[in-house]
Amino acid sequence: MEKRRLGKTDMQVSVLGFGGAEIGYQNASLKTVEELLVNALNQGLNIIDTAECYSGSEELIGAAVSSRRKDFYLFTKCGHGSRYDIHEWTAPQIENSIDRSLKRLRTDHVDLVQLHSCDEGTLRKGEVIEALQKAKKSGKTRYIGYSGDGRAARYAIETGAFDTLQTSVSIADQESVELTVPLAKEKNMGVIAKRPIANAAWRAGSKPNDPYLQPYWERLQKLKYDFINGNMDHSIATALRFTLSVPGVATAIVGTTKPGRWAENAKLVSSGPLPDSEFQAIRSRWKAIAGPDWIGQV
Repeated sequence: MEKRRLGKTDMQVSVLGFGGAEIGYQNASLKTVEELLVNALNQGLNIIDTAECYSGSEELIGAAVSSRRKDFYLFTKCGHGSRYDIHEWTAPQIENSIDRSLKRLRTDHVDLVQLHSCDEGTLRKGEVIEALQKAKKSGKTRYIGYSGDGRAARYAIETGAFDTLQTSVSIADQESVELTVPLAKEKNMGVIAKRPIANAAWRAGSKPNDPYLQPYWERLQKLKYDFINGNMDHSIATALRFTLSVPGVATAIVGTTKPGRWAENAKLVSSGPLPDSEFQAIRSRWKAIAGPDWIGQV
């Protein structure tokens, strides 16, 4: 699998990473996670990205592959405790969160700790940034990053404090292509794309009940990309390759609970970036249709 340097870090990362939200939120079994991650690591995966608030994800990853810790880069996120709607933005809370993550992940350090969708006002106070810098200095993490979107992500980049940016980049979420990714690239930050296939929201024949999927489904109804109406593998390949064609993006994080799916997705991106004509057609369609409220989705 192709690898790219993650900005100013020393990490050469697989262009397709694994996101741990689904295994937590969907209560995957340890047996399933072991099979899924071991197979993916054997196929070339070298990034596992998770968060404390992903409902058991860290524990599953720690139990499944901590014995192979040297085979992959381990990323986590802090700031939301046990649930995404609980904000923990004081220095002691950040420190405690990182310590809990290390225990769950069965390791003495991670490669990257990211502030998880922290608002701009809190960022400006500086306490959360100082807490991450302290964790880096103490060796609990090798690098620190910001995970989020919009103006808060822009400010995080401008501070110069972070090594990486994780942000939404997809055929249905392109605000970052102009607002944040170019500046991050200019500052030599590593860019990690989240939600790179827009949750494959086009698979739904009608508006999904899950509010998490609805914004992308609604956008795609208006964008009407021709490639999303045919073969599913082709549409997912096009979506992934679009994200990986955005200048500055090093890796795309995709979650699944199905063993073998990561390897299938890896094959879909093996052709490399999209031809420029296809990439520009998707960008042009977005510019023509996107409304001012089509902001990056958390």
